[in-house]
Amino acid sequence: MTRIDELIAELCPAGVPYRPLGELGKRNSGTSITAARMKAIQEDLGPIRIFAGGQTVADVAEDAVPAGDVVRVPSIIVKSRGHIGFTYYERPFTHKAELWSYSIARSDVDQKFVYYYLLTQVDWLQEIARATSVKLPQLGVRDTDMLRVPIPPLEVQREIVRILDLFTSLEAELEAELEAELEARRRQYAHYRDSLLTFPEGGVRWVPMGEVGKFIRGRRFVKTDVVEMGIPAIHYGEIYTRYGPVARSVATYLRPELASGLRYAKPGDVVIVDVGETVEDVGKCVAWLGEGEIAIHDHSFAFRHLENAAYISYYMQTAAFQQQKAKHVARTKVKTLSMPGIARIPIPVPPLAVQARIVAILDKFDALVNDLSIGLPAELAARRTQYEHYRDKLLTFEEAVA
Repeated sequence: MTRIDELIAELCPAGVPYRPLGELGKRNSGTSITAARMKAIQEDLGPIRIFAGGQTVADVAEDAVPAGDVVRVPSIIVKSRGHIGFTYYERPFTHKAELWSYSIARSDVDQKFVYYYLLTQVDWLQEIARATSVKLPQLGVRDTDMLRVPIPPLEVQREIVRILDLFTSLEAELEAELEAELEARRRQYAHYRDSLLTFPEGGVRWVPMGEVGKFIRGRRFVKTDVVEMGIPAIHYGEIYTRYGPVARSVATYLRPELASGLRYAKPGDVVIVDVGETVEDVGKCVAWLGEGEIAIHDHSFAFRHLENAAYISYYMQTAAFQQQKAKHVARTKVKTLSMPGIARIPIPVPPLAVQARIVAILDKFDALVNDLSIGLPAELAARRTQYEHYRDKLLTFEEAVA
């Protein structure tokens, strides 16, 4: 029996109470500021940190934001848009107005314990955010205010925090080493890929994509259309996170009765995303090389052509293509790429035999660097999974009967 098991058996054998997060402390609003303004007032070693979505932060001077918008106690920041997450921060900070944070100062609650518990709820909250807004997943304040948090005795909370702090520190050191090695491999791969896909002047035909093939926009489907078995599909959001340059199977299936109202990518098509949070996200793609047609979402389109699909997908990852693509991205709150815009981008079209030879080489490099079943990525993923499993187990409690 572990120390925590002993404490639970002694202090809360009949379970623990759960309370809504919004009742545990103060919810802080943010400050009205744009991304451009954050960048303009960024200051090395600035004492106030401004949080935006994702990993975006800016350290600024004391007088850069209204004093009333600054939180000066340890708090939990809610990343409520796009990729949902939480950050625990102890120094003075504020955040953009569309985010919020919680400051918990109750004598019976360890705020770090609440933070660790909230990390176990990220996947569930991400699903809520996607159901609320398909275009840009977004939580509402009520989603976190009403989220029920277990409140075991303070001694139990503190022991869990002690263990997870230690585990997190060790895990961070190991992950940093693996991440550094993996990033070095990825840079090496990207350099080699771009070199392989760079052609001497006059040595290959350059053709606008709109002349190489045609674009077919998908049709909308929503979370409630997803079933365990049915019409195979790729949701545009999965292209950011689940797929590499090539896919031969899918993870999503739709209700069969939707068949006549959907649009499909055929084997050999390249499925391209037209929307994203960043310029880099827009235009991500995957070559569909599986059997049969797959439904595609209306925030993506199928590029149908007579070339090697994997070759086109690999080329669309190169720095040269990214540079051309950036000229056609509409930089609104949500970045978008139109079919007429991408149709104007020229790509090199060598003979099919040359395309196949390039793909055969890059397939091996891509598998070595990116396939989660091989090498460093597998080790890194295994460590994260191990940590998350252990954390979730520590933070699972039987609820006391009211």
